[in-house]
Amino acid sequence: MRITQRAVALTSLQGLNRNLDAVGKLQQQLTSGRLINAPSDSPTGTNRAMQARSDQAATAQQSRNINDAKSWLEQTDSSLQEMLSTARRIRDLTVQGSNTGSNSDVSAQAIATEVSSLRDGLLSLANRSIGGRPLFGGVTPGSKAYDAAGTYVGQVGPPVTRRVSDTEVVQVDTPGPQAFGPAGADIFAIADKIATDVVANPTALAGHLADLDVVMKGMLTAVADVGSRAARVDREDQVNSDRALTLSSRLAETENIDLPNTIMQLQMQKVGYEAALAATAKALTPTLLDYLR
Repeated sequence: MRITQRAVALTSLQGLNRNLDAVGKLQQQLTSGRLINAPSDSPTGTNRAMQARSDQAATAQQSRNINDAKSWLEQTDSSLQEMLSTARRIRDLTVQGSNTGSNSDVSAQAIATEVSSLRDGLLSLANRSIGGRPLFGGVTPGSKAYDAAGTYVGQVGPPVTRRVSDTEVVQVDTPGPQAFGPAGADIFAIADKIATDVVANPTALAGHLADLDVVMKGMLTAVADVGSRAARVDREDQVNSDRALTLSSRLAETENIDLPNTIMQLQMQKVGYEAALAATAKALTPTLLDYLR
């Protein structure tokens, strides 16, 4: 087979172009800091990177859900604790008011006034909201869980939940009747009866005291329930943080370059390219014009 000068030149040019492409690719990787700058660089790596980014997006959303769930549960717990403290004060006043022999009409009226004020405080705490939604209102579209009369105006329905992991969903709301007792026998109705009977019928306070103890026991149960849910959210928060770090490491392994190794490969490729240029210049036969000089 006859090898022409043109064939030698084309073959040499193709080899030089391949070397130059390799140098350009390494320079691009070094400049961007990424192994994969286009899907064609590594189809398998691109697929792994896309999956990692999808998992990162899900983890980020779950992190936002966890933060929202924490806000709900922390405010609910805070409100219940404050309401329990108020309920204990009402209980103390009820015990004081039931001592009919040691209370004058003025003292009884003072107790009634304080209990009424504490009841209004309980209503205010029960109507606390987060993001415009009442904490104890269930799924109500309104802005309050209880009206001024102490009637539940919320709506008990499907629980308000937040997805905190691929498999874990946590309830974040606590409907008012679940925490404060059913209508007519809730903390507000009992406090109202105590405020009335401490003056009008002190002998009825013993029954109100027993009812108050039942409601307070239910509130303590609600506090424990909220605490257990908050503990679950905290555990998932730690798991989610660990997963986010793992995904970041996996993505870095797939996409990011090994800087020292890339620099070394680039230098080696440059040396090879320069050697090829020199060898090609010597290998190509001079043209006829060179002989005619």
